Amino acid sequence: MPGVRRSKLAIDAARRNHELRARVGREIQTMRERRGWTRIELARRAGVGRMVVGRIERGTSNLDVDVLQRVGVALGRPVLVTFGRDPLEAPIDAGHLAIQELVLRLGRDAGYTGTFELPSRPGESWRSVDVGLADPVQRRMILVECWNTIGDIGAATRSTERKRVDLDAIATGRWGHDPSVRVLWVVRATARNRALIHRYPEVFTTRFPGSSRAWVDCLMSGAPPPEEPGLVWCDIGATRIFEWRRS
Repeated sequence: MPGVRRSKLAIDAARRNHELRARVGREIQTMRERRGWTRIELARRAGVGRMVVGRIERGTSNLDVDVLQRVGVALGRPVLVTFGRDPLEAPIDAGHLAIQELVLRLGRDAGYTGTFELPSRPGESWRSVDVGLADPVQRRMILVECWNTIGDIGAATRSTERKRVDLDAIATGRWGHDPSVRVLWVVRATARNRALIHRYPEVFTTRFPGSSRAWVDCLMSGAPPPEEPGLVWCDIGATRIFEWRRS
């Protein structure tokens, strides 16, 4: 209607529709020509009018889903309708992030300076430590690996050890000789993870001999961390950590 001002939403939707019609039209024309078909041939195969195909290719026709699907099937490219990413949807690594958030908060309250995804070796992103906790006064760093799920136990432990060596070099560069680098795994207490650790008690006990109770005290109250690598649980909601009781 004359004089009626369109809303910002209507203007944005119209712009996106124009871009979509133009892109779909170009793609259909390209596929048709790649097959050596005329518009008449594509229309015949799709069971639609020739003029309909022409308007779609020129981007001047509103995209009817049924017609578009007929054209897509005729070209061997069925149409898939999807929405853009929901801005309210949790990120893919939400579970892992929740554990990191918990460890960073506990570490801060315990007097440590925390670093999210601490790069243990520049240029090799896969060697980033999930959370690095640093205490410059004590010349101490804690390497914390956060596990939502563990896919390959051997590979995970080897990766942690490589990162520990890298962090030892970083700590030495920061504070001079004889810094301490301690290692902790925080594992989500899912039924799968509990069963996994229960299934291989010797593997985990020998790899993480440090007192789990002492590690909980370290993060909860700022007590000195054990010298030996440790493992603690975090609850399903990643709101607290608690002791791993060995079998």
